[in-house]
Amino acid sequence: MVSIKIKIQDLKKEFGGQWVTDSLSLDIESSKMTVVLGKSGEGKSVLLKQIIGLIKPTSGAIFIDGIDSTKATQQELDEIFKQFGYVFQSAALLDSLNVFENIGITLLEKGKSVQAVLPIVKEALELVHLEEETLYKYPSQLSGGMKKRVGLARTLVTKPNIILYDEPTTGLDPITARVIHELMHSMQKTFNLTSVVISHDLDILNFADTVALLHDGKIRYNGPAKTAWDSDNPYINQFLRGSSVGPIQTDTTDKHR
Repeated sequence: MVSIKIKIQDLKKEFGGQWVTDSLSLDIESSKMTVVLGKSGEGKSVLLKQIIGLIKPTSGAIFIDGIDSTKATQQELDEIFKQFGYVFQSAALLDSLNVFENIGITLLEKGKSVQAVLPIVKEALELVHLEEETLYKYPSQLSGGMKKRVGLARTLVTKPNIILYDEPTTGLDPITARVIHELMHSMQKTFNLTSVVISHDLDILNFADTVALLHDGKIRYNGPAKTAWDSDNPYINQFLRGSSVGPIQTDTTDKHR
């Protein structure tokens, strides 16, 4: 039986008379990478923020490990959201803090000493393939791809079971975007994470397990990422064929190196 980590049922969210999510339903499998595709302005980020509790739905339910977060007590919510990590579109690094402080900020704010946090941060830095010399650099000294990696490292130090990614490769060139996608896939497999990725970057289909297409507030397609290009569903077909990008043919022995 498929294990469902997050189950979204009839989710509705209204802003100024417009339904951004409109009776949206979606099952997100445990320990898999689910990608939600859609054009700009379709409400992908609003969906993500409803999942993590930053925006309250107008109606509907979001079950996380069987508990409806829209009706949960504050104590239940605190326990639910301990599982989550969130990687922001812009990496959201604090310019006044160096890399060590940005990655370790959650642990430092909990009162852990610098000596206790340092090895944890170094481990996270190694996981995202950044050199130790990066520790004391400031965001202004980092490339766009390095900032994205630091944002992921900051999420990893909290040991999440679920990571939500909001447009993780926005603003990156295709080569750097591919590196970030490979890193996301590696983290998902290494730590058995449930990953939810909001994106319009079609390269992510080479690494995802499931793809869902959001259009006019509803999920119009939901299926295996590896067969999305062959689907006769008109919504996913139009979205994919509207781009000049095609599926990448990769040696299966080297695909996720």
